[in-house]
Amino acid sequence: MQLRNMTLYSIFVRNHGGTFRAVAEDIPRIRDLGVDAVWLLPIHPIGREKRKGSLGSPYAIADYRKVNPEYGTMEDFCYLADVVHQHGMKLIIDVVYNHTSPDSWLREHHPEWFYRKADGSFGNHVGEWSDIIDLDYNQPELWDCQIETLKMWAEIVDGFRCDVAPLVPLEFWKHARKEVETVRPGCIWLAESVEPAFTRDNRNRGMISHSDSELYQAFDICYDYDIYGDFMDYVQGKTPLAAYVAALERQESIYPADYVKLRFLENHDRSRMAFLFPDRKVRMNWLAWMFFQKGMALLYGGQEWECVHRPGLFDADPVLMEGTAPLETLLKTLIAMKKDGLFSDGVYELKACPHDILLVSWEKNGRKAWGIFSLKGKAGVISVSITDGCYQNQLDGTQVWVEGGMLQTNGDPVILMEEVC
Repeated sequence: MQLRNMTLYSIFVRNHGGTFRAVAEDIPRIRDLGVDAVWLLPIHPIGREKRKGSLGSPYAIADYRKVNPEYGTMEDFCYLADVVHQHGMKLIIDVVYNHTSPDSWLREHHPEWFYRKADGSFGNHVGEWSDIIDLDYNQPELWDCQIETLKMWAEIVDGFRCDVAPLVPLEFWKHARKEVETVRPGCIWLAESVEPAFTRDNRNRGMISHSDSELYQAFDICYDYDIYGDFMDYVQGKTPLAAYVAALERQESIYPADYVKLRFLENHDRSRMAFLFPDRKVRMNWLAWMFFQKGMALLYGGQEWECVHRPGLFDADPVLMEGTAPLETLLKTLIAMKKDGLFSDGVYELKACPHDILLVSWEKNGRKAWGIFSLKGKAGVISVSITDGCYQNQLDGTQVWVEGGMLQTNGDPVILMEEVC
C-alpha cells in the first residue's frame, strides 16, 4: 500500500486512557475503522523545570531513551507496540529533536551540546517556547547520540513524526534516515513542516528553517501547513473558493511528483473539525474531501466522536469517547475507499464551481472517480464532464443523476465512481 492510500490515527496517551495499556485496549476499535498506522504524541518523561501546567508539555522531553512513567513501563510500551502490530497496523512515535526540557539528561551530561544566548545561558531561538532549551547541531557527537537513539526505537516502531523538523539541519535528517534504514527498512518519516510565515520569521532570526521542498529530500510526508493559511482564509470567508483551489494546485507543481502531504482538519495544535464547522452538513463535506485529497489522511483521537473541544497539552484533559462514534460508519467507508490504487497515483484535478462547490476528479487506466463537495453546505447545479446517467453516491448509496452535462446536489457530499447504474 502506498502512503497516499493510508490513514493515520493520532493519540495523546495522557488524554486517551492515560496509559499504554489503556491505549492498547482501544487498538481493536481503531483498526476496525480501517486505520493503517497509529502515531503517539511524545511518550518520554517530561521535564520539571519551567514546566507548563500541572503535568507539562509532552514536547519538553527530559530523556529520549525512556518512557514517561505516568504512562507505564517500557514493557508496557512494547506490549502496546505488539498489539498494534498484531492488528496489522504500523506504529509511529514523535521525535522532538530541536530541543529538550531545561533539566534533561542531555543538558545534565552534555551541556556543550546546547545553544547558548549572548550572556552564556541556555535558551531557545523561539522565545515563546519558555519550557525548552535548544540543541546545537554544530556538535558532531550530538548527531551520533541522537541517531543511536533513533535506531534504538526503530527496533520497536515503524516510523517517526519529527517535531518542527525544519529547524534541525537537513543533512542530519538525511544521515539519520540512512542509518535507521539499517535497523528498520522502509521506516516512515513524517515531517511537521511549518507555515511559510514561520519559515520567513525563523530565517530572519538567522535560524535554519527548511522549506517543504527541501524536507522531501529526507522525509516521506510533510504537513500541509504550507496552505493552511489559504484554507483558514477561505473557511473564514476572507477569500473565494478559487483562491483555496489555486493553493492546492500550486502543490502539484512545486513538489516532487511523488510528494505526500498529511491531510487533516484537526490535530493537537489546531482547532477541532467540529469547532471549525459547527454546521454538520458542512462538516461532512470537509471530512469527505479530506479523504478524497491526494495525500495521507490524519484523524486525531476523538474526531470520530465529533468532539468540539481540543484537549490541552499541559494538564489532564481526557477525550470523551463513549458509546458508538457518530462518524464510525462514514469513516469506515472513506478509509476503505482511500485504499483504492486510483487515489495513489491517478491524474488528479480540481475545479472551483459556483455555490462554493468543489469538483475533484481522479483518473487512472480508464477508471474515474469524482468528488462533489459543497464546502458551505449549499444546494446547487454545476456543470460536469461526466457522461449523462444515473450514478450511486458511494457515501450513502443514493442515486445521483447527470443530465445534459449538469449535476444537482442538495449540499451533501457526493463521491461517484465510473460505474453507471
